[in-house]
Parts: sequence; C-alpha cells; structure tokens
Amino acid sequence: MSICVMADVEGLELTSADREFLLQPEISGLILFSRNYKNPVQLKALCQSIKALRADLVISVDQEGGRVQRFRDGFLRLPAMRHLGTEYDLDSTSALVKSRSLGWLMAAELIYHGIDISFAPVLDLDFDRSGVIGDRAFASDPEIVYQLTKAFIQGMKNAGMSATAKHFPGHGHVEADSHKELPTDPRAFDVLDQLDLIPFKKLISEDQLSAIMPAHVVYPDVDAEFTAGFSAIWLQKILRETLGFKGLIYSDDLSMEGAAASGSPSVRAEKAKEAGCNVLLICNHREAAQEIVDTVRSNKWTLLSLTDMKAQNSVVGDLYQSSQWREHIRNANDLLPIQ
Repeated sequence: MSICVMADVEGLELTSADREFLLQPEISGLILFSRNYKNPVQLKALCQSIKALRADLVISVDQEGGRVQRFRDGFLRLPAMRHLGTEYDLDSTSALVKSRSLGWLMAAELIYHGIDISFAPVLDLDFDRSGVIGDRAFASDPEIVYQLTKAFIQGMKNAGMSATAKHFPGHGHVEADSHKELPTDPRAFDVLDQLDLIPFKKLISEDQLSAIMPAHVVYPDVDAEFTAGFSAIWLQKILRETLGFKGLIYSDDLSMEGAAASGSPSVRAEKAKEAGCNVLLICNHREAAQEIVDTVRSNKWTLLSLTDMKAQNSVVGDLYQSSQWREHIRNANDLLPIQ
C-alpha cells in the first residue's frame, strides 16, 4: 500500500525552513489554516510559491462553511450546512439546488486562489449531541444527508474539485471533542449501519467519493481497542471489503488528542498505515511531522502521489465576473450570511 504525509506551514509565506521541509518526497500534500490567510492576494501568492517549489504538491483546507471556514475576510461567507437540512424540510427541490450551488461556490473560489481540496462534505448525522459537529451536519435523517451531500458533491465536481467525506463511520452521536479527548460511541454496529453509515454506503456505491477521513472515535461494539482511524476492522474489513471503497483514506490529524492515545508520532503513523490509511495528516507540530516523515522514509514505504486529487479549474477568466458565479450566487443567495 502506498502512503504519503500531509503537513502544514507556519505563516503567511514560506520560510526557508518550510521550503527545506516541503522538499522531502514523503510529503505529498499541505493543509492551510486561518493563520496562513490574510487576504485573497496573499493566499494566491502563497499557493503560487508552494507550487513553484513543487508543482506536484496538493494544497488543502477545511472550508465547510459556518464555524469551519478558514478563509473569511475577502471570501464568500458560507452558511453552516444545517441550514440546507432546514430548507429541505420546507422544499426539497430548492434545497438540492442550493446545496449544489454552495458546493460549486465553495470549490470554485478555492480553486481560483490555488487550493486543490476542501475536506468536505461532512456526512455525520445531527443527533443534537455533538458540540464539535452540531450544525456542521446537513441533517439528522440519513437519507436527507445523502441527498444533500450528493448534490453538494456534484457542485464541487462541476467546479473541478474532488470530494473528501468525513468523519467515517459517523461522529455525530458522541459528546466529547476528539481534538481534546478520546470519544467513545457505545452504540451497536447494527444501529450505526442503519443510521450513520447510510450516506457513506450510498455515495460509495455511486462512486461519488474520492477520499474519506475517519473519525477519532472508539466504537467498542466493532473495535474496543482502536479509534476508527487506527482500526483495520473499520478501514479494511468494513470500508474497503464490505462497502467497496477504492479511494484514498486520510488519517484525521495525528496530533489530536484522540490520536495521542495511540502513542508517539512514529507509532501513530505506523498504526494508521497498518489500519489502512494512505495519507498521514499531521498538523501544528513540525517536530512530530518530521518524525512521521522520517518514519515513512526509514520503513521504505512506497510513496503515494496525490496528483489525482489536484483541482481542475472550470472557469476561464475572472471567477467573480463569470456567468457561473452569478448563477450560483442567485441560487443560494437567501442562505448566504451577510457578506
């Protein structure tokens, strides 16, 4: 199995240390955060400098909308996706049109500035329990989540961006925040299978997902020892074999507390790979990131290129003057926060 590392950089422009770090072939991707963003001009320049250094690097970000939107000032403010679920209850046809347009707008604007991937959409269900998920979820009904996320993905793809679904098999029922502690979901697999897994199963069967990010959650009925992201049962037996998923599997951030329970950075990397992850995502800790790069190198793991995840710009010329931009803004206008 091929594998690679996705890491981050510190600031608004590349430092000499960043350049030296990113030239390591084990790194195939980069994730940006709010600290890497000042305005659209600066972001474009940063992305251009990254791709001038290495044209093969794939640049990613979390730009879901609502609470999770790394680039704000100067970018279209996107709503929390739960508004689409509310709209769906009133008018399902209108909600699907708006979801498709929001997916297009999010992806097209990122691509225009040099970003290849937004880690979206969230397929988690809203059980009104999880503070970390909450209104990031499209809805509580799995069929509605499937319909809305499928439309959102179609919009992303029409703009030129592949979809990365999260958080497999479902993060919406746990109260603990896996960024800070290790959550456990005690529900039986049959319950997960009939609820949380439905959007994943349907979208996988229709080949809609290019990548999946698993949850840093323990599901004891399936695997009492490991979180989903470190579980061969979840990633190989269920996701690969039973559901037939053939795309990339990202680890969630290996610096999170939900991952720290698995050991040192090198141990986490080895466990993630053994479980079936293709992309080792490590953020906000350069020493840990370098340890993971060194682990990949010393083990002589076959290296994975992420070039298939590179975005393809579907708009010629100025995005904001294009007919596509105006059309999708009209479609989603009443859901867009005041700009």
